[in-house]
Amino acid sequence: MKKVSLVLIIAMLVTVIAACSSNSNSPGSNQPSNEPGTASPNPSADPVTLKIVYKDEGTANPVSVKFFETLEKALKEDEGLNVKFELVDLAQGSYAENLNLLLLGGTIPDIIYFQGGDQQISEQGLLEDLTPYIEQSKYVKDIIEPHNATRMASYPYLLWIKPLASKTPVVRADWLNAMDSSKALLADPTIDNYYAFFKELVEKKPGGDKPGYALTAAGDIAEINFIFNSAFGLDTTWLKKEDGTYEYSKVSQNEKEKLAFYNKLYNEGLLDPQFITKQWDTKEDAFYKGDAAVITGTAGKIIDLYDGRMKELNGDGANLVVLPPAKGVAQGFGATDVTKESRGLAISSQSKHKDAAFQVFDYLASPKGQMLDRLGFENEHYTVADGQIELNDKYYSEWYARFWEPLEMKSETPLKTPLLGEPGTSSLQAAADFYTEDNNFIIPEQYIANWDAMNNLYKEYATDFITGKKNLSEFDKFVEAWNAAGGTDITKYANENIK
Repeated sequence: MKKVSLVLIIAMLVTVIAACSSNSNSPGSNQPSNEPGTASPNPSADPVTLKIVYKDEGTANPVSVKFFETLEKALKEDEGLNVKFELVDLAQGSYAENLNLLLLGGTIPDIIYFQGGDQQISEQGLLEDLTPYIEQSKYVKDIIEPHNATRMASYPYLLWIKPLASKTPVVRADWLNAMDSSKALLADPTIDNYYAFFKELVEKKPGGDKPGYALTAAGDIAEINFIFNSAFGLDTTWLKKEDGTYEYSKVSQNEKEKLAFYNKLYNEGLLDPQFITKQWDTKEDAFYKGDAAVITGTAGKIIDLYDGRMKELNGDGANLVVLPPAKGVAQGFGATDVTKESRGLAISSQSKHKDAAFQVFDYLASPKGQMLDRLGFENEHYTVADGQIELNDKYYSEWYARFWEPLEMKSETPLKTPLLGEPGTSSLQAAADFYTEDNNFIIPEQYIANWDAMNNLYKEYATDFITGKKNLSEFDKFVEAWNAAGGTDITKYANENIK
C-alpha cells in the first residue's frame, strides 16, 4: 500500500508540475514564465517562430529581411535563443487602419508595432503588461528614459525607448540662402515672417519651376501644427481660461485663428492643395523632387535620412537646415504627451512565446544588440579600424534603429564618428530646447467611442475650413456639434481631473 501511495503521489506531483509549466506561458498570462534572458530554448532544437508586424519592415524590404536574419543569428550565438522571425505584410495605405483590420480579424502576431489604434486592442486584453518583464530584464531596465518610465506607469503595453523628439520643419539650404526673407525668419520666426518666407519661395521658385507650394503634410494638419500651434497659443491640449476653467484647445478661439491662417496659405497656393490625400511616402517624394519646399520630420535620425536622400538626389548644396518653431503667443514644437507612448512595440497576450519575444527586446538593449540595431551591418554601414567604429555615408543616408535608441549608446567598441549628422543633431537640440509637458490624460473607456467621433468631427470641419468648403463663420456651429457629440462630458471630466 505504501508503494502504491508513493507512486500515486509522485504521479500527481508530475501532473501538477506539468500543468503549472503549461499554464505559466499560456495565452493571456500576465506574468513572464522566467526572468527574461535567464532561460532560453535549446539552440539545437527547432526554432521558435515569432510573427512580427512592423510598419515598413515587410518582406518586400530587403534591408528589413537582412536585419531580422542577422538578428536571428546573433540571438542564437550570443543568447542561445533559437528563433525564426516571420514578417507579416500589410496592404498599402493607412498602417493603423490595416493593422486593426488584421488584429480584429483574428491574426495576432507575437510582436506588434503600433502607431495609433492600440488602446482599443489593449482594452480587449490582447496586449501584455510589460512591467514584470522590464523589472526582471538584464538590459532594458537600465536604458529606460524618465519619460518612458512615466508613460509605462500609466500604460504598460507599449515600449518605445527613443529620445523625446517632436517633428521639426526642414528646408534645403540652397533654397533657404536664396531667399531675402530667410534672415528675418531665422532671427525672428513670427507667423508673419513665416508667411513672407513661404510666399517668396513660391514666387521666386529657386528650383527653376519649383517649388509649386511652400509646405506639404501627410493627410492632415497634425504635422503642420508642430510649427504653428504654440505661436497661436495652442501649447497644451487643454487651455486654461481667464476664469480658471479648462477648454479643449481645438474648440478655442486660438484654434479658429490658426485655421484662418491655414486657409490663407491654402487659398494663396502656399499649402499643398493635395495635403489631405498625401501619404508619408508621397509627402517625402514631393519634398525630394522639389514640389514642396518645407516638410516636418521626426527630430533626430529621420531628419538625417531626409538630408542624405536630398543630397543624393540634388547634390551636396541641398543639405537640410532645421527651421525654428513659429513664435507668437508662445513658441515651441508643441507640448509632449507623457500619458502613454503614442507609438511603440507590444507583445500579444495571446502569444505562446512571450518570454522569447521579450528576450528579443532585452537583447536589443544589450551592447551587442545595440551594435546591430543602431549601427547596421559591418563593412556595409560601418568599418572597424584601429579599434574604432567609423560610420559611412550609407549609414547616414539609409540606416535607422528599428528598436531602441537610448541617449547613451554603450558600445563594446568606441565610435570614431557621431551617430547623428548635423541636421539630426540640431533637430534634437531644437526639440530639447522647446520641450514642455502636456496636460492631457488618457481618455477613460466610457468616453472613447465619443472621443473618436469628436476627433473625426474636428478633422472634417478643420479640413473644410482650410479648403474653403465651409466658412469660418461656422466655427461656432462646429463647437456646438463637438459639445453635443460628447464634448460637454469630457470637458467636465477634464476640469475635475486636471491638477
